[in-house]
Amino acid sequence: MRKDRDQRSFSDNDDYAENDLNENEGSGELQIRALWLLDEIIRMTPRNDARMGYLLALREQLVSDEEAMEQAKKVIAEFEEAYNKLTSPANRIAVFLGKVDPEEPRPKARRRQDAMEAGKSGQEEKTDLVVRIAIGDQEYIANVDPKLEKTDFKVGTQVKVNEAFAVIGDLGYAKGGPIVKVSEVLEDGRLRVSMDAQGLQSRVVYRSDDLLHEPLKPGSEVRMEPNFKVALEHFPARETTDYYLEEVPELPWSKIGGQEEAIGVIKDAIEMPLLYPELFTRFGKRPPKGILLYGPPGCGKTLIGKATAYNLTKEYSKRQGKEVKEYFMYINGPKILNMWLGESERQVREIFAQAREKAKEGRLVFIFIDEAESLLRTRSSGRYLNISNTLVPQFCAEMDGLVSLQNVVVMLTSNRPDYIDPAVLRPERIDRKVKVARPDRRAARDIYRIYLSDVPLDPALIREHKGDVEAALDELLDLATDYTFRTDPEMEFLEVYLRNGGTETLYWKDLLSGALIKSVVERAKDFAIRRCIVNNTSDEGIGIDDIQKALRIEFRENEIFPKGDSLEDWLKLLDYEPENVATIRPIRARKGTPHSQHNII
Repeated sequence: MRKDRDQRSFSDNDDYAENDLNENEGSGELQIRALWLLDEIIRMTPRNDARMGYLLALREQLVSDEEAMEQAKKVIAEFEEAYNKLTSPANRIAVFLGKVDPEEPRPKARRRQDAMEAGKSGQEEKTDLVVRIAIGDQEYIANVDPKLEKTDFKVGTQVKVNEAFAVIGDLGYAKGGPIVKVSEVLEDGRLRVSMDAQGLQSRVVYRSDDLLHEPLKPGSEVRMEPNFKVALEHFPARETTDYYLEEVPELPWSKIGGQEEAIGVIKDAIEMPLLYPELFTRFGKRPPKGILLYGPPGCGKTLIGKATAYNLTKEYSKRQGKEVKEYFMYINGPKILNMWLGESERQVREIFAQAREKAKEGRLVFIFIDEAESLLRTRSSGRYLNISNTLVPQFCAEMDGLVSLQNVVVMLTSNRPDYIDPAVLRPERIDRKVKVARPDRRAARDIYRIYLSDVPLDPALIREHKGDVEAALDELLDLATDYTFRTDPEMEFLEVYLRNGGTETLYWKDLLSGALIKSVVERAKDFAIRRCIVNNTSDEGIGIDDIQKALRIEFRENEIFPKGDSLEDWLKLLDYEPENVATIRPIRARKGTPHSQHNII
């Protein structure tokens, strides 16, 4: 009876097991199926069966093997994933140029299949998207992966393409790329760009979607994407601020001592045409475009240039009835010189282009070129390249381009105007040449007054004039001027031997300059400040002893004078024609005076 019952139980369970086995066969999980069979065997085996211990041990081993198998499957899956990533081909990056229609229509069977699928999903039929892309200099017609949700690419954006050159992703605009200048804006919106600095030829490029409505013009700077096919970003024109002075100091003509003749010429040449243009138009006279200030160093050429900008702008504003702002470009000649071919010429073009742009905005523009002989030196012929051979023609061409502008003034300064190329100094370019001479006695007194007017004076000197500060200042100016213009042996400085056999002796006064007088006053201030510190008082002031001591030290140190007997170096400082001078000799320590022991050389 029991045997029949067990057989029927096993038969019933066998039907159940067969069904479960069939279900598990589809999943392929053999380990789980074996464990299930073992559990069924254990369930049907009596508890007191001697084989029960072996069955339980077998089940434990199967569970352990199952866990090990799961770990192995996980490791193999990770390995396969890493292997697939490492061995899969790299995706290329292309630039999107626009959408195009497919070259050939889809087959009818494909269209019917797409229509049926779209009908089942309740969506409209999805058409193939074909686009034009560029990789490097090559352009391609490529398909877009239909799985992409967003396919509204912008022109110029970077897209990811697979090994079949199908677009599979949008990467957005490139973050970097070369910056170029627009040479021409074509009628259809495309741009002609060039990269002069890199020596590349001009090429025509597309605009990105973000630049379609940007007001670009020749000279505008744009950023290109790396493939150099599409302009992505507009950069506002960068001003040449390296030479622009933000604020021109207030320098009325009264602050320029001893240069009345030079100031008068500047007023006639520059100020009158701007203030009275109708008179110049009536007489058919063209205002000068350039002026040269030449003379010894330290005599106020740069100061006159800044004063011209300040005073002329002030008067021009009154004439116009509105405030006109000056645009003062201070250019030091050696700063422009560059070792790279064409770089100096490029800087000159940028300076004049900036000047024309500011002039069109209504500003009064001053191009002030200091040490012009270093920049516009006389051209030379020969087998070796001379930067002046290309820089001078560039400057002359830019000067000729200023003819139509009425509010641009070009001013040059030079210690050696004979070194400047004649093509620069000819009429219609640099029309006026103004000599800034060394100060005479009256001019020296005026310069002393400019620098001594606002400083404390010696209390003893003020007491002598019964508290009249102005009278004390006048006496100090007279004493300082008389001492500066003495002609005793202590003041001898140079001996000039002329070609006609004559000899002339130069004194301190013959090498005087506005810069030297300013330095003398600054040294005198140091002496007065030192006395205040030593005497622990604030009542000290500058006296004639301070001026005399400072003047002696200034010439004894002779820091502004040449350190040798070179005739050419000394002629830069003197008002002698080179053809009239045979040689120059500094006064040496031969007279036994206290000063001569510290003289030059």
